[in-house]
Amino acid sequence: MADEPRGPTTDDDLARELTLHGPLGWERVDAVFAMTVTAELGHLVYSVGDRTVSMDPPEQVLAQVRRLRAAAADSSAGPWWRMLVVLDNSGALEVEYDYGEEPFPAGQLFTPEVYRADLEAIPRARVPVWLAAYVGHGDRQRRTPDQAAAQARSDRTARVWARLAESEFPPFPLMWARWATLAAAFVATGSELGPRMQPWTGVFEGVARGGSTLYALPSGRAVLSGGVWNAPSLRAAYAEGAPMPKLYAGAPDWVADPVLNPRAGTGLLSFCYWWEAGRWYRGQSPSAAECASAVPGMWTHDTVTDIVTDLAGHSGRGDIRYAAVALVSAAEAGRVTRELLADTFGADGGIDGALYQCSLAGLVPPAPEPLPAEAATARVRDYITGRQLDTTGYPLSRLVAERFSVGWMVYSPVPGEELAIGRSIFYLADDGVLEHSSSSIAPSRYIADFERRFAARQSPAA
Repeated sequence: MADEPRGPTTDDDLARELTLHGPLGWERVDAVFAMTVTAELGHLVYSVGDRTVSMDPPEQVLAQVRRLRAAAADSSAGPWWRMLVVLDNSGALEVEYDYGEEPFPAGQLFTPEVYRADLEAIPRARVPVWLAAYVGHGDRQRRTPDQAAAQARSDRTARVWARLAESEFPPFPLMWARWATLAAAFVATGSELGPRMQPWTGVFEGVARGGSTLYALPSGRAVLSGGVWNAPSLRAAYAEGAPMPKLYAGAPDWVADPVLNPRAGTGLLSFCYWWEAGRWYRGQSPSAAECASAVPGMWTHDTVTDIVTDLAGHSGRGDIRYAAVALVSAAEAGRVTRELLADTFGADGGIDGALYQCSLAGLVPPAPEPLPAEAATARVRDYITGRQLDTTGYPLSRLVAERFSVGWMVYSPVPGEELAIGRSIFYLADDGVLEHSSSSIAPSRYIADFERRFAARQSPAA
């Protein structure tokens, strides 16, 4: 950056430069500047009628911005890191100085080295926790699978045990069902807020700038982790030099980066719990109550029902509470249906999206529609040709499909006979499962077993 004279500069001086460099006929300019002692950027957007003109700020504008920041260095607040300006052609000016109370947008965030240089040049009594973590986390909260295995062995040797978190969070199966129910409710009502479900994962970002993830793992295990905005433990670690809390103390080796909230990669993880053998455990994490702002309101059946009722209440129907109770109960039992969602949110709501949220969580019992006969024969034909099965005396053009309760029996009959001993028969269920058998097994006996297997697959416990 070029050296600039240090004469007095005011916001009006900046407004004058923005006016001089605006395109002909401009009506309003929105400007944003990000600046430190070693780096700067800016962007101007001028409104001209029904179009906009975007440009990088000319040097004269940047010179004024530098002077304004230099002058701010002598104030009690210190120099800002971002400045947002709105100016219209009548001269009305609005200026906002950003000291980092919230994280900067990605396109206006410099590298950690840039902020470290700025803090060294201009020390501050207080640095926002997110920025202190950004420049100084040093990957201290990362836990690769190799690190997790090594630490788990070390903890066992040193007799470091996890703390049983009894009666804090709800049991994982209930938490999972309630998380998904809330996700469905927010989706059904068209809200951009609230938790969401992804495959094997619950995601939440709260309005209080905290958030968490809930990962479901094989064998009934789970990991809940996240961050509370301005958590005391993080402020102590970054601002006061206190040791970072040992969130993974006593954790098993499967508590590792792939199932940790992304905040672990930025040094802003403030809690980590894991579910194993029917119990929640934690290391040096705060209590569940201290994590409340970073998790959905899934504490009790009534808590979830209240939230669902409130979200659905805008429809004006009077029976919502009863419908919400039924929906939450069904979710906890793993038996959510489209009808229950429609009863709660109305048939015109975002029911498809809501049902998908519950489906991702495994709360929707499969209810496949009957396959058409043409689809059944086509699939069997593809199976035979794909496996290059011998079709001598078994013309695929003559495949027939006979319907039974949950699917089709497909075969190529012998001319003049209904079936022949040892001849291939294919059973195709409405959920897509295909089994290859033969006429050596009586179809009535095979179908009975096939129906039982189909029923087992449709069970929520399957």
